Amino acid sequence: MSIRGVLPALVGAMLVAGTAAAQEHKRGGVLSIALTADIRSLDASRTDGNTDSVLNHIYEQLVAYRNDLTVGPALAESWTVSEDGRVYTFRIRDGAAYHNGDKVLAADFKWLWDRRMAPVRAPNETRWLCAPVFDGSRNLKVDSVSAPDARTLVFTLATPDPLFLARLADIICNVWVASPKNVDASGAWIANSAIGSGPFKLKEWRPERHVVLERFDGYVPLKARRDGYSGDRTTYVDEVRFVVVPDKTAAETALVAGQIDVVTQLQATRIEDMRKRGVTVQTAPGLSLTAMLLQTRDPLLGNPKLRLAIAHALDLAEIARVKTEGLSPQNPSGVPQSSAYFDPAFGTWPKYDPEKSKALLREAGYKGETIRMQANKRYIGMYETAVLVQAMLVAVGIKAEIELLDWGAQLQNFFNGKFQMSSFGYSSRTDPLIIYGMLIGDKSKTATVQWDDARAIEMITEAGTITDFAKRKALLLQIQARMAEQVPILPLYYYPVIEAVSPGLVGYESWALDKPRAWGVSKK
Repeated sequence: MSIRGVLPALVGAMLVAGTAAAQEHKRGGVLSIALTADIRSLDASRTDGNTDSVLNHIYEQLVAYRNDLTVGPALAESWTVSEDGRVYTFRIRDGAAYHNGDKVLAADFKWLWDRRMAPVRAPNETRWLCAPVFDGSRNLKVDSVSAPDARTLVFTLATPDPLFLARLADIICNVWVASPKNVDASGAWIANSAIGSGPFKLKEWRPERHVVLERFDGYVPLKARRDGYSGDRTTYVDEVRFVVVPDKTAAETALVAGQIDVVTQLQATRIEDMRKRGVTVQTAPGLSLTAMLLQTRDPLLGNPKLRLAIAHALDLAEIARVKTEGLSPQNPSGVPQSSAYFDPAFGTWPKYDPEKSKALLREAGYKGETIRMQANKRYIGMYETAVLVQAMLVAVGIKAEIELLDWGAQLQNFFNGKFQMSSFGYSSRTDPLIIYGMLIGDKSKTATVQWDDARAIEMITEAGTITDFAKRKALLLQIQARMAEQVPILPLYYYPVIEAVSPGLVGYESWALDKPRAWGVSKK
């Protein structure tokens, strides 16, 4: 199962906690993990980072990322690739079963795949977020998916694509299997149904309060060691409770009091205080890009000189220092520092220069129009970033106002492209091609893309066909240089993974994807 140069090796992205194999595990108990917001669906029709985290305990991906961000087995215990690189044949894990006792069939995966790839049938339906990833819109095209027998699944691609496995493993796509019994006779997903094959099954979902999952005793794990989302998913706790605690201070207080076991996405400024209060703090290099989005189709921000003026007004080094307590440097590119692709040249960006910013504002004909930046306090870091950016813009004469929204409303505006500026954070992406690929595209077809430029689309499409590492890196550097000229988005830095963990846990591991995992964890 070789992955021919598909993924970069990430330096220092290994675990900070000891491996579970070296520790004693007790069965039983309840593991409580704080969520900043409720999940958005049980079928991934509407999703975000919290939803992805919870659903990947209930369902199981076909293949999954390991700790080092290579792709390993999950529901598929093995696979082969044809000589021409177009046909991938997966073997479903022996013993895989749904929470209702039914055997997992390869045809079930094909059923869900076809359902997601089907055209939108009604005005209120939302197209699968990752349909453009696989339908040829972004180079990769899956021609067909077939299930010749109960345990064999075959994908046929239009052309070879070195990122195919990485795309299947991408957490935001939720490429997992689910029972067809989740839908009714009309084809609609049954409310509160979540029949998956993962190590936990749904016990209760009380919206805006908690999601309770219980151990699925019929789960047959892989024999390979626990490794990211891949390998052994043996579960020791009886239940995992994902508790909605929007207020970070309240979550920290609950952790210290023993009511919560894990608080993810801890702010860097809270590290020392939490350690003083007896909490274990774990960190790892991050893959989550923090950025200020710019709507290039906005009448005002459609002016490239104005966008360039905004870029020169921002001190990225200071923003990164303040927001990460020095754990992460500035990074205005689609290549994280931990990536094997990274080169100082990816730091190419308009330098901080307030006087040049003011001159460009005059050239752009800026007359003091208000620029509104959307933000929310559900993810407090987004709001804090907006405050910093606002101060820097005001300092050069730009009238910037923060439009405070509910997180759900801001996220929906992102999906629809309805904003001037938006303080945003992308979920972890594991390869620069995926990061640039989510930023570049045709806005008329996909509102979530930020950079609608014909040449950029050509270059990212070409990069997806190149297997030679050096040649691909050279093309990515050209993409970054062009992005620095047009400033269609303001990438700021990659936020480090910071988690506060109860000292009473055994085997809990932080990793680069910044997703809590409840399997392989026990309580002292």
